[in-house]
Amino acid sequence: MQKAYFDSPIGVLEICGDESGVCELNFVREFIKTDVTDANLKLCLSELERYFKGELKIFTTKLNISGTVFQKNVYENLLKIPYGETITYAQLAQMTGAERAYRAAGSANAKNKIPIIIPCHRVVATNGLGGYSGGKGLATKIWLLEHERANLAK
Repeated sequence: MQKAYFDSPIGVLEICGDESGVCELNFVREFIKTDVTDANLKLCLSELERYFKGELKIFTTKLNISGTVFQKNVYENLLKIPYGETITYAQLAQMTGAERAYRAAGSANAKNKIPIIIPCHRVVATNGLGGYSGGKGLATKIWLLEHERANLAK
């Protein structure tokens, strides 16, 4: 497993992965200079740079998604939410084929180990933004949503 670090506008991101794919993207306090040799991690760093510049809407970085069958189903459906758009937790549950399981879908969403690339920030509550467990919490979610909406035309 190799780690790479990216200094983003919303904080330092630690990307973990190997040839099988990125398995984690974590918000961390410290940027650590690393010599990245893995081609997929190099691609991920390049795509994150383009995403934060507003130039990338769909990541092609290979992912190694872990979780229960239900969680993986949720994550695969999160990848279908278009850039700059949002859906509700209830809609996410419906997409997974378990329309009454919106709390379980929300719980799986909160446990997403690869935020930004698997866009959990695009899921909102029916009566507001809902929560966000990455970075600086809700402020990070708001930044990501506003960033995407501002760059839709590019």
